[in-house]
Amino acid sequence: MVRSGAEPMSTGRETGGTGPARFRERFLQGEPVQGGVRSPILDSWQRCRSLGLSPDQSDLPFRDDFDPEGRLVRAAVPVLDRLQSTFSGSEINISVADSSGTVVLRRFGEASLARSLPDIQRVPGFMFTERFAGTNGIGLALAERRLIKVYGAEHFAERSQGNACVALPVRDPLSGRIEGVLCFGYPRSFETPALAAVIRRAAQAMERRLLGQTSTRERALLQAYLATRAETAGGLRHGMALDELADGLSPLDRGILREKAAELISHGQPAAVDVPLSDGRRVTLVSRPVTSASGVEGIAIEAALPVPSPGNSLIIPSQVDELPGFAVEPAVVPADALPARLSGTPPSRHLPEAAPGRIATGEGATVDGTVGATDDHPAPPPSARGLVLVGEPHVGAYALAARRRLEMLSEASARIGTTLDVRRTAEELAETAVPRLADFVTVDLPGAVLRGEESAHPHSDLHRTVVHGIRDDLPFTPVGKRTDFGPTTPQLRCLTSGQAVLEPDLKAATGWLAQDPEYAGRLLTQVHSLIAVPLVARGVVLGIASFYRAEDPAPYGDDDRSLAQELATRAALSIDNARRYTHERTRVLALQRRLLPHGLPDQEAVEVAHRYLPAESDVGGDWYDVIPLSGTRVGLMVGDVVGHGMLSAATMGRLRTAARSYAELDLPPDEVLTHLDNLVARLDREDPEGEGAGIIGATCLYAVYDPTSQRCVMARAGHPPPALVRPDGTVSYPDLPAGPPLGLGGLPFDAVEVGLPEGSQLVLYTDGLIEDRHRDVDVVLDELRGTLTHAGRTPEETCQAILDAVAPAHPCDDIALLVARTHALDPHRIATWELPADPALVGEVRASAIRRLSDWGLDEAAFAAELILSELVTNAVRHGAGPIRVRLLHDRTLICEVSDTSNTAPHLRRAASTDEGGRGLFLVAQLSRTWGTRYLPEGKVIWAECGLDGV
Repeated sequence: MVRSGAEPMSTGRETGGTGPARFRERFLQGEPVQGGVRSPILDSWQRCRSLGLSPDQSDLPFRDDFDPEGRLVRAAVPVLDRLQSTFSGSEINISVADSSGTVVLRRFGEASLARSLPDIQRVPGFMFTERFAGTNGIGLALAERRLIKVYGAEHFAERSQGNACVALPVRDPLSGRIEGVLCFGYPRSFETPALAAVIRRAAQAMERRLLGQTSTRERALLQAYLATRAETAGGLRHGMALDELADGLSPLDRGILREKAAELISHGQPAAVDVPLSDGRRVTLVSRPVTSASGVEGIAIEAALPVPSPGNSLIIPSQVDELPGFAVEPAVVPADALPARLSGTPPSRHLPEAAPGRIATGEGATVDGTVGATDDHPAPPPSARGLVLVGEPHVGAYALAARRRLEMLSEASARIGTTLDVRRTAEELAETAVPRLADFVTVDLPGAVLRGEESAHPHSDLHRTVVHGIRDDLPFTPVGKRTDFGPTTPQLRCLTSGQAVLEPDLKAATGWLAQDPEYAGRLLTQVHSLIAVPLVARGVVLGIASFYRAEDPAPYGDDDRSLAQELATRAALSIDNARRYTHERTRVLALQRRLLPHGLPDQEAVEVAHRYLPAESDVGGDWYDVIPLSGTRVGLMVGDVVGHGMLSAATMGRLRTAARSYAELDLPPDEVLTHLDNLVARLDREDPEGEGAGIIGATCLYAVYDPTSQRCVMARAGHPPPALVRPDGTVSYPDLPAGPPLGLGGLPFDAVEVGLPEGSQLVLYTDGLIEDRHRDVDVVLDELRGTLTHAGRTPEETCQAILDAVAPAHPCDDIALLVARTHALDPHRIATWELPADPALVGEVRASAIRRLSDWGLDEAAFAAELILSELVTNAVRHGAGPIRVRLLHDRTLICEVSDTSNTAPHLRRAASTDEGGRGLFLVAQLSRTWGTRYLPEGKVIWAECGLDGV
């Protein structure tokens, strides 16, 4: 015996402490044996133990009420006769069991073998289901519903230790239902790989014969229908094939009629139904019982509708094919000639036998339906009648179910995976399955999958993600709770095997019941059948989907399992796509948040609140920034990089860093945008993809507010305009030139200066707030205006109000929002002196500054401030141009400013020991916290900040 993906394993009883015998002994002693025994065998052993079976048990239930002439027996006898001839002289024994595990046929390669075997191995009637016989070929094939091999000590019962067997379910080709099991039993020494191929061919032959039995019954029903119609139509012997009669129906109308005919057959009752067509006409479908000479009962579906003109009959489509070699003729009979029930013997002429495996087909007969007219009663309009379909109700039910399954799979392709959200995709799977496949669906996913990662231990990390059903009162584990499945539960078995596990009767699912009898008992009062399907995509285990049936009394079958597997497979791919997207989005979002400001700087010019809301579909490159500037001023910036994903986030980080650097150089807003424009153009040229494959673009709005003058200078590059809320609640959008987006190059940017009274609010935002495919931008701007009219709000309250009232419910683009409420610097904290370029006045300025510092209570800072002012004023007198303006600002720090009309700026340098000068700026740098130069439209400002920590 060879296990898939492992080394060869011994197939018989071992005495050296290895092989299945040793593992079986360890299992019976309660020791763990995982990894040493094949999964189906170990699962079966565990179920046998939970059933309380004993390995020494030898008695099996015997049934004498099975049908020795049933469908399965009639299909199997010729096949078993050929197998017996093939294995003549060997020790192999061949058995066929029905769907209950009862053996109904036996054959032996060596006739004498039957005399030496016990009754349970040679007499039909014994039941070999797993619940009675333990682990064996027939029982395990019914439980696993696939080809099974059991070797020696893998059998649970002691009596079978010296044998091996291979078993395969035999299915009804129409319904897919398991009709029985074909099993080969043989000594271990007879093992050969060819047995698997032989048993597959034999099972296929039995299935073809089962299909042939159905075809025979269909042909008999058709013969009975045609014979009865011929008798009632006054000598009618043949009808006209419907597909030859009319071409006036669209493919859509034909499909509607076919589906309705199959539905009527599946009901198995006489009925008449009007079916509207797409062109307004109506077709009447009539279902009539028909019985063949051999007693087969079925349903014939006829169609009738008015004929458009006497010379042009309307054609009714037929779902069935024309019987080869059977000539047909038209006939006319009265409309009321059809009896309520069709029954009769077939005509003397026989139909040709259908090929094996082919479903017999029906013919149609066109009926004029003309009734004689009188003077008082004009003749009704002529009608066309014809056979649409004939068949047995259960076959019609199979056909209808197959059509519904195909429709469901088609719908699933459109409904599952509409978003890239893991939870929502799992919910779509459940919503698609309820109620057509299941009454209740639960989905359990590992926590790692919900976070966008691969789960290292999916068996032990499952969390209830979805509970969906026709009602909400079932005691399922609630969403969000951890779910623990025992080793014998269908859910864990499906994860282990990678295949769907079907439990037609949950009351017999001992492993599921044994895990939590109390919980299982409560649930069994509501549900009775289960399919557990693993969610696996691209080799990644994503979770489990469980489909429960409650309202439909019929248990789940193999067709249901196949459908559930197909749905789960499609959903798993969508869930994995969502997981991968979630993983990528989490990484990009982490990068985005890492590149955004982590906190707001300390400054007194404005009170600021901000929000960043990533898009639902992907993360973009929006950013905001608050930049303290010299002279108590502050820079406010928002920007948006075109596109989404990692590239946009990385580009945003580069632009934000560059923009902050340009701003800290005290450049005016329009010049900052010009430098950013050049940077974006350069990034495009340096793009490694080349030839504009990844064009970089961005928009930006930059505003600088000065609390000493309560003025704000702003400029924008293709960005939405800011909103200005004045203290009285008036809202306006400043007339600010839009400017080109960053990256176009060669075009200037214009700055505008506006007054902002103290208490005003400046609202900066990115286009994700106002641009939405479902809303007009002007309407959104009006909504924003209405939201901002409440002047008493704090910036935090304003931010939240904007997101609640204006932001889209499902943003398709990032939203960056910055709200700043302005403050004004107290005029008593500002001291200004203007003087001509006269060195004699430097002492007076120092004295005036000392007095003002004393008034402010800053005597401790007077020494440093005096030296700084002395050096700066002296440099302005010697190297600048008058007039000279000196200003002291008392804010968080003491700011000393000296301005003149010259555009030349001093530079810090290290003076040599022989130099007579050049040490002034060095002294300023040592006495101040920071210093710099700010250029004006005419002239410059040299400033220095002194800390007040010790004051």
